[in-house]
Amino acid sequence: MTYPKRRYVGAEGQISATYRPVDGSPELTYPNGNTVHYLATGATTNGQFGLYRWEMGPTPSGPDPHFHRSISESFFILSGSVRIYDGTRWIDTEPGDFVHVPEGGVHAFRNESGAPASMLLHFAPGAPREGYFEGILDLAGASEDERMEFFLRHDTFWLQS
Repeated sequence: MTYPKRRYVGAEGQISATYRPVDGSPELTYPNGNTVHYLATGATTNGQFGLYRWEMGPTPSGPDPHFHRSISESFFILSGSVRIYDGTRWIDTEPGDFVHVPEGGVHAFRNESGAPASMLLHFAPGAPREGYFEGILDLAGASEDERMEFFLRHDTFWLQS
């Protein structure tokens, strides 16, 4: 394996780092109290990756089994316990655990612990997942065709139960 093609060709380094303090406000708060912090979006990383801090309250929540065709997804548990489905079994994770799901890999996650939990979600390449996270809120009154178009646009393919 070799390094990728150079993306920066300047002779001197540049001042371009970003900083986000831990106590920054979340960009999105769901009605159930779960929050999402947009740490690094595909737009801010030139499409290389997206990184989000997902904070879940004690009420059970999370998506059903699904897969993505164009992005991989990784989970790093920060606090609490998040159940992550790896396509064959549910894994009860704890802080420090890491799960990587390549493109096409079936996965899901849920907080069923009865206590708050948080994790980092990493997507590569950096798809515009914030549009997905925000758009979920508008699906309650959508038709089946509108829902299917939304999920297709956001590279989310649900498994049949």
